[in-house]
Amino acid sequence: MKLYWNLRCGSFAPEAVAVEAGLSYERVRADHRSSDPAERAGYEELKRHNPMGQIPTLLLDDGQVVTESAAIALWFAELKPEAGLLPPPGTPERALALRWLMFLACEVYPVDLLESYPQRYVSAPEHADSVTKAASARIDRDWAIVEEALSERAGEGPFWLGETFCLTDLYTAMVLAWHRDAGDFVSRSPRLKRLLEATVTRPKIAPLWTDYDLGSRL
Repeated sequence: MKLYWNLRCGSFAPEAVAVEAGLSYERVRADHRSSDPAERAGYEELKRHNPMGQIPTLLLDDGQVVTESAAIALWFAELKPEAGLLPPPGTPERALALRWLMFLACEVYPVDLLESYPQRYVSAPEHADSVTKAASARIDRDWAIVEEALSERAGEGPFWLGETFCLTDLYTAMVLAWHRDAGDFVSRSPRLKRLLEATVTRPKIAPLWTDYDLGSRL
């Protein structure tokens, strides 16, 4: 398998799942931000497999392409179920983990893109500021919902499943690191802070967190 990744991008969560599960894969840096042809070589290769140029993109050994960070993370977890990165099918714990994974992937992630790149979503540049303001307010609302949901698990461990770590914790840490005021926001959100610290200090995850430069806003 070949995983295309880049700094501070959505490839972190699926790659972290692969690392935790002990999967074998090839990683290819796809530097979409660079104008240097040599540094962009991996990104140009990625676009031959995924014309949308999205990071992450996963190329399976049989040539099949998998996109979307949550889908790749789930695929990696299913390749090594004994790693325990997803609760067993049909359990309440799995329902909880999937609910919040999809909330982050389908609600928070795209709104973060609206906030960060408003020009992609408007036909007139003068409307970009209003998109940013609306997206910022929605992101803050969304994270307040997440903090409250974690707070409802008071007395349990730091993770979504209490003392049991799962891939939703990795996804939460990644998306939280993109918050425009991540450091101040985390300091005001004790449950999110607890989850973040417990996640990114895991022995297999800490080096990858540094490699992705995700702590720059924290």
